[in-house]
Amino acid sequence: MPTTPPVAALVTGASRGIGLALAQRLTPHGAVIGTCRSDPPKAEGLRWAKVEMTDPASITRLAEELDGAPLERLVCNAGIYPDKGQALEDGYPPGMWAESFAVNVTAPFLTVQALLPNLRAAQAPRIALISSQMASHTRAPGGSYIYRASKAALLNLGRNLAADLRGDGIAVGIYHPGWVRTEMGGSAAEISTDEAATGLAARIEDLSLDNSGAFLTWDGREHAY
Repeated sequence: MPTTPPVAALVTGASRGIGLALAQRLTPHGAVIGTCRSDPPKAEGLRWAKVEMTDPASITRLAEELDGAPLERLVCNAGIYPDKGQALEDGYPPGMWAESFAVNVTAPFLTVQALLPNLRAAQAPRIALISSQMASHTRAPGGSYIYRASKAALLNLGRNLAADLRGDGIAVGIYHPGWVRTEMGGSAAEISTDEAATGLAARIEDLSLDNSGAFLTWDGREHAY
């Protein structure tokens, strides 16, 4: 019986910014699928799947569409930062907390959970979680409470997934992509999307059970937890 061809990478939130640049960097390894919420951009070499990250059923449908194909690299990149500039006195409404955790924490977990059979079917499978230096409890200058808390939760999620999936041969990396010139990072940020994507692609290729669970920067430095 013929087997379903492997998927080299699946990148969530790949319609723009770091996600798009990173998905394009991974195409030399084979078929790459990017997820998007609406109409995807024109990007050579990418396949697209429409996924609403706040909808568990949408994530389940993504797994069904893969139809058992081995998945070599899962990159959980989709994320939001809605609380930039919120005031402590009257900002950070409950709905903003709920949506942020749904996208930044729950969705990555559900995506990993839904695609576990695909990852287990691959050779040397790996999961990359795009967190942030704002997840670090040693770097706490204040503000952005929702984003910081959600990215810290994603860091914790990655550390625990690394422990639980080691027996399956699945390596898990958690990465700070740098302060990147995107809509989220702003025009004053330090590096371009190309620099971030090139560094992250290299980190994903270096990811193995030997360094599973590490929290690294885009350029390969260990980041404080």
